[in-house]
Amino acid sequence: MLQSFITRPILSSVIAILITLVGILSLIFLPISQYPDIVPPTVNVTAFYPGASAEDVQKTVAIPLEEQINGVDNMIYMTSKCANNGSCNITVYFEVGTDPNMAAVNVQNRTQRAMNVLPPEVVQGGVIVQKTSPSILMIYSLVSQDTAYNNKFLANYLQINVINVVKRIPGVGDVTMFGGDDYAMRIWLNPEHMAGLGITTMDVQSAIKEQNIQAAAGQIGKNPAMPGQEMTHMLRVKGRLASEDEFGNIIIKAKQDGSVVRIKDIARIELGMATYDALTRYKGKPAAVIMVYQSPGSNALNVRNKCDATMEELSKQFPKGIEYKKSIDTVEFVTASISEVLMTLFEAFILVFIVVFIFLQDWRATLIPAITVPVSLIGALAAFTFLGFSINLLTLFALVLAIGIVVDDAIVVLEAVQEKINAEGISSLEATKRTMKEITPAILTITMVLCAVFVPVSFLGGTTGVMYKQFALTLISSILISAVLALTLTPPLCVILLKRKRQKKGLIGKFFTGFDRIFEKTTNRYVRIVENFTHHLAKPVMFLVIISALMIFVMNFLPTGFLPSEDQGYFFVNVTAPKAYSLEKTDAVMRQVEKVLSEFEEIESYTTIPGY
Repeated sequence: MLQSFITRPILSSVIAILITLVGILSLIFLPISQYPDIVPPTVNVTAFYPGASAEDVQKTVAIPLEEQINGVDNMIYMTSKCANNGSCNITVYFEVGTDPNMAAVNVQNRTQRAMNVLPPEVVQGGVIVQKTSPSILMIYSLVSQDTAYNNKFLANYLQINVINVVKRIPGVGDVTMFGGDDYAMRIWLNPEHMAGLGITTMDVQSAIKEQNIQAAAGQIGKNPAMPGQEMTHMLRVKGRLASEDEFGNIIIKAKQDGSVVRIKDIARIELGMATYDALTRYKGKPAAVIMVYQSPGSNALNVRNKCDATMEELSKQFPKGIEYKKSIDTVEFVTASISEVLMTLFEAFILVFIVVFIFLQDWRATLIPAITVPVSLIGALAAFTFLGFSINLLTLFALVLAIGIVVDDAIVVLEAVQEKINAEGISSLEATKRTMKEITPAILTITMVLCAVFVPVSFLGGTTGVMYKQFALTLISSILISAVLALTLTPPLCVILLKRKRQKKGLIGKFFTGFDRIFEKTTNRYVRIVENFTHHLAKPVMFLVIISALMIFVMNFLPTGFLPSEDQGYFFVNVTAPKAYSLEKTDAVMRQVEKVLSEFEEIESYTTIPGY
């Protein structure tokens, strides 16, 4: 079977072309990211208990929800956070590889079990369950260049005109806003006036619920109707209240003498934000900030470009004095890292073939690995699609290492064929046939041994295993494809390209003659050392012990870590104020931090979020 490839170069070429085409098509559609998806999928459960303290929220909301959610399928652990503003946030972490959609459904089902024990105010406000993406893609800031727009306007503009558009971009997992919230009618009650009139907060809540409703008025003339009815009219009545005056006129209490107490008599009404828990500024100017998260398996580069194009298009409709700024772009580091790895890949490719040319001393023979190695690397990209991998730093690094491995198969074949042509003086066709009968088992053995080195690594579990798995399987894919090409494409190339080696003349001939002489001496010395080791077993054992001891000694002084620490061009500063500090006092501290940051010319921009 393998002998047929030698006499049918077209068949071998078609196989190589198909491998290359599939690899190129995979390259077009493969996602691009810095690292594989190693962060566990998360599902966030959010509830709100108006007016309750953090302790009350924990006892009445967080604990009942945690008891029901605990033990959901594939859950690793969960964390909860309760605040004095009545909010409760529970984050559930799942094993790597868990479908986030199914995880959200399972958590939603568990959450429903706790509804009957939650306070009515929490149930009425709703318990929100949504999957969240931990991969921050970028941060945009909507900035007011003058004092015409405050955080309230900027946040509401983002909520209405920007966030919903960005969320629809393919590849965007979620969009979170900081420094603002939806518009809300704020009613600031006066306790003294309420006490004097004998009104409680429950009276105010009941009055708002009763008088701020959307009523369905029905129709006039709808069947069944009196005979002769000619027309049907849909009744439209005033719905929910919208303005401050309308809310102020809500009647809370009516006396027998005809006098009434309205909300405006006991409270101050304003159209504000639903929450005032945090502020945001961009380089000291009022701003509203959105954080864009990448969905798992998406192409970070394409998503970034689409987000930038969308923001640029939306900015044409911004009110005068408002513009958007990009606070953080994590894709810049990914792009720069991948570019450097690709440059390393190209440099390794060139160095390998320079070495091959120096040792083979024939440009025609050098063409054979120059053809087969790129096909092996591109073919490995096709395996990415079937294995669910992305183009990231680990898979690209594996391809860099694969260059030095996959080149061996082609060199083993062509050197053996060249040796028979030179030594026996036979044709390249006959030499190739004899060679393939002799070295085919050797190529298969080499392939199995190399795969046996990397296969165990791919079975590692956990977050670390995800990273090693992609690295190992990338190498295995390129090695297997290289073996296929060594048995199919390399033999016909040897028949076409290899000829009897001739002695080179001139300066090049002198260089190769000197190189061969030095290489032969080095080989003889190496052989003598190996022979000496084979006759004295204590020497190699002692050498191995010394190397192992040195390795253990050096490892104790080397820094350890899961991933290397790399400067990505941005940093976070967490400012923790004393307990019970007000937002105003915290903001004053943040303004001091802004003053310090503004003195560094190296800092391009900074965004502060007091109260986050």
